Amino acid sequence: MKTPLRVALIGARGRMGQTIIALAKGDPKIDIVAECDLGDRIETALQSSDVAIDFSNAGSINEICRAAVQYGRPLVIGTTGHSPEQRQLIEKTAKSLPIVFASNFSVGVNALFALSRRSAEILGPEFAPKIIETHHKKKKDAPSGTAKTLGEILKRALSGDIPIESIREGEVVGEHTVIFTGPDEELELTHRAGSREIFARGALRAAEWIVEKPAGLYSMQDVLGL
Repeated sequence: MKTPLRVALIGARGRMGQTIIALAKGDPKIDIVAECDLGDRIETALQSSDVAIDFSNAGSINEICRAAVQYGRPLVIGTTGHSPEQRQLIEKTAKSLPIVFASNFSVGVNALFALSRRSAEILGPEFAPKIIETHHKKKKDAPSGTAKTLGEILKRALSGDIPIESIREGEVVGEHTVIFTGPDEELELTHRAGSREIFARGALRAAEWIVEKPAGLYSMQDVLGL
């Protein structure tokens, strides 16, 4: 039997961290060997792991990147809200080791990314896009990382900034809608997350995929072959 993948989980006590732990318990291919949160030493966790999954907070990325380079450990980064400087650090670190950096690990959302890009190409500049995203009241960043990624995809396809409306209410796990408004017609693409398990499954899938890859910055689109 193949040895389970040894995972260091950073941000283990958060919502996503707890979901990943619960899923991993039922997966013989995954072994969460270290659970880190505020105040824990990341270096110690990475020493005993094959790969690290980060769902902590943007402020931890300097320490995470430093430790990952020190021990040569691949990274799966699901934390959002990084500053431009922090994103540059991630890009620099990816020159030394493989990193999957994604704003959303859901298979469905990554299909939404691909469909939004293709729709923008088909519809052209006569159709004006808009993004609406809704999340639970406790989500700190707005717009969401997923909405920002959608905006970047559409901006590359059509040029110009894309308006994003952010709604924070109730216990909504995540909902993203792209609306293309054209002359006398409108197209909507929507993804609704029913559970955080969809993100956790994707993150674990990315962790299994990244361990054999060369240094570089990868997306969930790469993991899924989209």
